[in-house]
Amino acid sequence: DGTNKFTYSRFLIPYLMGYDGWAIFFDGDMVCLSDLEKLKDFFNPKYAVSVVKHEYKTKQKTKYFGQKNEDYPRKNWSSVIIWNCSHPKNKILTPSLINSKDGAFLHRFKWLNDIDIGSLPKSWNWLAIEYPEKENLNLIHYTLGTPCFKKYSNSSLSKHWKIYYKNHLQGLDE
Repeated sequence: DGTNKFTYSRFLIPYLMGYDGWAIFFDGDMVCLSDLEKLKDFFNPKYAVSVVKHEYKTKQKTKYFGQKNEDYPRKNWSSVIIWNCSHPKNKILTPSLINSKDGAFLHRFKWLNDIDIGSLPKSWNWLAIEYPEKENLNLIHYTLGTPCFKKYSNSSLSKHWKIYYKNHLQGLDE
């Protein structure tokens, strides 16, 4: 389906945690600007997962490497997930189930009812380019393409990515 194993591996987290405790998943194309400790405020045992419930239509028809950027229900909900690994409804997430289901089932959380999905503020998964620039963000998601790609090097909120990239390179020299 044009995706990679990383796309599906996030759904193994409850299994890998022995269906116990809490875990947080982030896509790899993000920059976090806040202390992750703040996410503990959203560890609510009544929810199987908590996510940013994006409701938008993408402005771009393509993303990095010319991939199609399609609209679909619950798009980008699975890019930041607080997992309640102990929640009984997550016990269905076994390697065999995940290997047998398509992306739509997994990324749209079809094993859950709406009442099992908690909400995070949009500032914890702010979509660069798709959403307007804003201050006081917790996490920026470069879902269309990170600023390391020429096409996105000067795009919305790219300055934050460049700061983190520069700091990382300096840390490697020490």
